[in-house]
Amino acid sequence: MSQPVVTRFAPSPTGFLHIGGARTALFNWLFARGRGGKFLLRIEDTDRARSTPEATQAILDGMAWLGLDHDGEVISQFARADRHAEVANRLLAEGKAYKCFATQDEIAAFREAAKAEGRSTLYQSPWRDADPDTHPDMPHVVRIKAPRDGETVIRDAVQGDVTIRNSQLDDMVLLRGDGTPVYMLAVVVDDHDMGVTHVIRGDDHLNNAARQMMIYGAMGWNVPTWAHIPLIHGPDGKKLSKRHGALGAQEYQVMGYPAAGMRNYLTRLGWSHGDDEFFDDAQAKEWFDLNGIGKSPARFDLKKLENLCGQHMAGMDDAALQQEISAFLTAAGQPALKQSQAEGLLAAMPFVKERSKTFPELLDKAHFILTGRPITPDDKASKALDTVSRGMLSQLTPHLQTVTWDRNSLEAVLNDFAVDQGTKFGKLAGPLRAALAGRAVTPSVFDMMLVLGRKETLARLTDAAA
Repeated sequence: MSQPVVTRFAPSPTGFLHIGGARTALFNWLFARGRGGKFLLRIEDTDRARSTPEATQAILDGMAWLGLDHDGEVISQFARADRHAEVANRLLAEGKAYKCFATQDEIAAFREAAKAEGRSTLYQSPWRDADPDTHPDMPHVVRIKAPRDGETVIRDAVQGDVTIRNSQLDDMVLLRGDGTPVYMLAVVVDDHDMGVTHVIRGDDHLNNAARQMMIYGAMGWNVPTWAHIPLIHGPDGKKLSKRHGALGAQEYQVMGYPAAGMRNYLTRLGWSHGDDEFFDDAQAKEWFDLNGIGKSPARFDLKKLENLCGQHMAGMDDAALQQEISAFLTAAGQPALKQSQAEGLLAAMPFVKERSKTFPELLDKAHFILTGRPITPDDKASKALDTVSRGMLSQLTPHLQTVTWDRNSLEAVLNDFAVDQGTKFGKLAGPLRAALAGRAVTPSVFDMMLVLGRKETLARLTDAAA
């Protein structure tokens, strides 16, 4: 029986959830969920100067918005410092690590001399094989004994086999002079203790794998499957940065992108399943595999994101879409919908969600039902309400008082009225839009009338005619 899959997402809480980090979390989540495995969350908060509770919360909020649920409690790396030190001291006791008493000045002098002589500047400590009886009583670090000969092969599920000469590996520090563990040690110990089977992370960590494998080897632990994914670039092919737009996952929530669309887009960003572009979570979990991840950086394309978001919004259940819109309004610091507005929006949802790519676009289309009397037309709509148009609306109102309030009947009455006026319905539509919504661009006149109902429609037409 194969070992159950365990993945993890391990962000540093020094800021928001970066869109690249969100994709890494998503890939780990999909890989675990699609195989009935576990997806764990570890906060790498060992940098006490930069780690903040607010940043940790921002990461949790970003993951909650994206719908990336994790198994078990959130693990704090800092809280496990004693365990990390315990592993370093075990390696020390077994002769696989050593105490180094070299000062920073001595290390700098070694590197300067090596550079001048054209040798490798990787520090080689004279304390590596020193007799413990010769150890001075002074501050020291603990270094691992790196292999000096041969090669280390990183067997990577995305990058393929990556070979590094061991002569390029230094005796990495495990414990600092104050006894605190370094990040590289903490990551390995945590991944081992958490039972992580697959480490899926950015390829900026690829070189770290060889150094971390020294610890796995020294401890006799199984090395996880590595999968180093290329970073995300902007449309110009350069590393994604602020000049390309929003970087935080929650910024996209505040801009009104649906989470399902963002998940779909981020999954497709650097991974492929044939020519499939649009898919739901169930399909993504079933299809996602490390073999589908490309080796080249993916380019962030806002138009593709918007296109996918539009498709997801069009296919969403109306009530679920309304709930997500409510969450968007809260995240964006906007007032919540009143009950009457929420009821009206739900009634209008089937047609206002079509071809909307973001929640602000959808709400803009639904302006007619979210606003109240008296309707104040904008400048463009005002031009459609001239004296002749107002007169037509005044004459139209009696025709609508007794008509059956369904689409076919309304279309028949309005088209017949236009003929009686010696014009086409298109000429009547402008004043109707202005009267019903105060806008020149709106959903279908008939859709608006049906959602508003007879009483409200007649009231708005009467107001405009007056």
